[in-house]
Amino acid sequence: MFPLFHLSLWLKGFPLKKAQQAFEKIQAIPEEEYENYVEKKRKEIVDFHLQHNDSYKALVGNRIPENWEAVPVMTKKDFQKPLRERLSENYTPKNVYVNKTSGSSGDPFIFAKDKFSHALTWVNIFDRFGWYNLDFNTSFQARFYGIPLDFVGNTKERIKDLLSHRYRFPIFDLSDNVLESVLVKFQQKRFDYINGYTSSIVLFAKFLQQKNIILKTVCPTLKCCVVTSEMLFEDDKELLEKQFGVPVINEYGASELDLIAFQNPQGEWQVNSETLFVEILDDENNILPYGKEGRVVITSLYNKAHPFIRYDIGDVGVLEEKSTFKKPILKRLIGRTNDIALLPSGKKSPGLTFYYVTKSIIKDDGNVKEFVIKQTKIDTFDIEYVSQHELTSDQIQNIEKAITTYLESGLTFTFSRKSTLERSKSGKLKQFVSLVK
Repeated sequence: MFPLFHLSLWLKGFPLKKAQQAFEKIQAIPEEEYENYVEKKRKEIVDFHLQHNDSYKALVGNRIPENWEAVPVMTKKDFQKPLRERLSENYTPKNVYVNKTSGSSGDPFIFAKDKFSHALTWVNIFDRFGWYNLDFNTSFQARFYGIPLDFVGNTKERIKDLLSHRYRFPIFDLSDNVLESVLVKFQQKRFDYINGYTSSIVLFAKFLQQKNIILKTVCPTLKCCVVTSEMLFEDDKELLEKQFGVPVINEYGASELDLIAFQNPQGEWQVNSETLFVEILDDENNILPYGKEGRVVITSLYNKAHPFIRYDIGDVGVLEEKSTFKKPILKRLIGRTNDIALLPSGKKSPGLTFYYVTKSIIKDDGNVKEFVIKQTKIDTFDIEYVSQHELTSDQIQNIEKAITTYLESGLTFTFSRKSTLERSKSGKLKQFVSLVK
């Protein structure tokens, strides 16, 4: 098959060949020299933006950082200004890659990457998917993603799908009738892999579970499933692997940066150390040792058009104790820093705590398809869920009892059964939302 996907990137001016050569050189650096490589690239990117980017110079101030720990941490708030004011010298919106973040963190912004940096991103993605013998030019993708609903945006995405050898399924309506038509497509088409938002793919797996169907029996060409953009819980992964009959691969990325971590064939969540530097910081911006939980802070080592240096992405995570500079391993991704519930006692608890507790209790009979938890007051939480039947009083009492055990007593819960749950414009499902300021 003609490499349409690579050709489409080349026609947009992304130097894939140059990026591929650079990427291979990086990967060839021995383990014992890798720390020096990272330190060198960190210094180079900081020096470049201090010389060529007025916005970054203003952030750093007159005092040049004496060491890496003195380099200021950037947040999404630093990017809440026009893109032109954030671009480095000789870069304009016309000669860079420009896109917009999803806004799932509540702070959407437009960002830019120079074309070499963006080409490196694609080479990295090709490399990781290649671990599973997936080729963007030839492997047929079943895509569970959102899509713009306006004519121009929708048409652009459909053209991209054609060039990328993928078939896109709608995720804004995942009722049983729609999922039945999805199943029919899997019976008709020779898909190589599934890729898309975790919650949508889990919903499809639950539909298959109800029908007692293993997807690979109706689509024998299927090799694997890659989930992204939302948390993947261990029991959901087990469900996916059981109902699809193929391995499930966990991806973690950010459009403004790169692929951040990708599950390797050994089952490790391997961090991208070729083009990014990932560190874990505490609330005072101190660097935490491997194994400690903290804020995920990332430096893009190659993006000269726009600084992402010690950029607090808004996530909380842990790097494995056995991590090295060349092969960091993401042990756990806990969630977003803004997904924190402040309780009446003053205790702070990650919103995912509620989700884990509730999920563990209502998963057994397969009645509840999906749910979200909203904190409406400091002591009040609304659990919205989609199900075949209403939760029983016993189930509700068990959930309240478990949350009291794991968190604290005196909390009030309301349970709202919905036909569908509200998703973002991109189609993502935010599992915990706090409306308390």
